[in-house]
Amino acid sequence: MSREHPVPVTLENRLMSNGIYVTDVTWDEDGDPDESRPPDGIGLSLEYETVAEGAAVTTDEVSAVVRTLLSIAEEREWTPGRLEVTSRTTDGELRGRWHVERAWFEGVGTGLTEIEFSRRVLNTRSNRSNEN
Repeated sequence: MSREHPVPVTLENRLMSNGIYVTDVTWDEDGDPDESRPPDGIGLSLEYETVAEGAAVTTDEVSAVVRTLLSIAEEREWTPGRLEVTSRTTDGELRGRWHVERAWFEGVGTGLTEIEFSRRVLNTRSNRSNEN
């Protein structure tokens, strides 16, 4: 039986096909980046570069990251905590930030519709032009 890759490695591997290149994953609290199944509710910060031409965070990239993380979480029977995300260009320029609250991950499918979940996440986007 083969051991699963740690969550950061799995995220990195799966997001590459979407033109999203993970540059850093940091667990909140006392998370172990080598764990294939972290403790439920532990938060993480994710930074990535994208080949997208736009100067702002797109709905497609947010969707790709969230769908990928939720897929990994489901496979590992794990519930993520708060997700903090920073998006950069391949030159390292800030494109924007966004996040997902722990309660939203816990609530999706159990009282929080997928549409409401998506709306909440997309409303957290702050793009480079908003941060100057």
